[in-house]
Amino acid sequence: MSQSVASPKPFVVASGKSGSAGDAIFAAAAKISGVFVLVLLGAIIVSLFIGGWPSFRAFGLRFLTEADWDPVQNVFGAGVPVYGTLITSVLAIIMAVPLAFGIAFYLTELAPIWFRRPVGTAIELLAAVPSIIYGMWGFFMIVPLMSQYVQPTLIDALGDLPLIGGLFQGPPFGTGIFTAALILAVMILPFIAATMRDVFQTVPPVFKESAYGLGCTTWEVMRSIVIPYTRVSVVGGIMLGLGRALGETMAVTFVIGNTNRLSTSLFGPGNTIASIVALEFPESQSGSLKLSSLLALGFILFVISFIVLAISRTLLRPAGAKS
Repeated sequence: MSQSVASPKPFVVASGKSGSAGDAIFAAAAKISGVFVLVLLGAIIVSLFIGGWPSFRAFGLRFLTEADWDPVQNVFGAGVPVYGTLITSVLAIIMAVPLAFGIAFYLTELAPIWFRRPVGTAIELLAAVPSIIYGMWGFFMIVPLMSQYVQPTLIDALGDLPLIGGLFQGPPFGTGIFTAALILAVMILPFIAATMRDVFQTVPPVFKESAYGLGCTTWEVMRSIVIPYTRVSVVGGIMLGLGRALGETMAVTFVIGNTNRLSTSLFGPGNTIASIVALEFPESQSGSLKLSSLLALGFILFVISFIVLAISRTLLRPAGAKS
């Protein structure tokens, strides 16, 4: 005896005035949120530019390259802070990215299953450490090690080499650009490593299994399958770390030396935009040229961050894409 099977009832989307009103409210709220972000971003840019305009007007383009910062003579230049910001951030990325890649590669491909979770949790906890703690750790622990062991060794080994020897010369005070970059590398490492680990885990297992079936080694699978598949997200994670390095304040202030002087040596003291603003802002008077110069530095830092973002978007653009 055949039994009739009841056909499922079609899913019907409820319609009515209440549903339409809810959709309209949600759409309006989402639109307002998006516009609010643009307005807030524009307001920050405009306020920084207006605040820094007296300094731009007084010094012109010379403000970007001037190395002097003399509040007594009312002479201000952004050359040293801009140089310090760029060089410490680039060095931090150079030091952090290979180590972050190694951590992510180990956790996703080589580490035992039981070991991945505690190591991943430890990496995430590093990202939650306040920057001032990194600064204190760097000043009381890393600076003495740098002055007694690391910097003297590098000076003796590399200081006399042609071309690059000038980068490793000078007195081993422990503080300086190299130490600041090292602390920044430790700070941005968990962001980059956690991002790489997460995106490496999104690769479909069938892709890797197929490569292994063809006889590929673990490194060949990573190089030919995982990295191309996750390229966009990996570069995004690196840019996230670079953005953290560009704007870091307290940790750098502890260890960079806070000297407004251009140094060709990585061991020499320096300044960054964020550190000089943190040090000089409390002493600046409203309406003074010094305050205007600090606001101009903030505007320059904003422009640098925007340029970095634009470059990253260009690098991530598929070949042949127009936008």
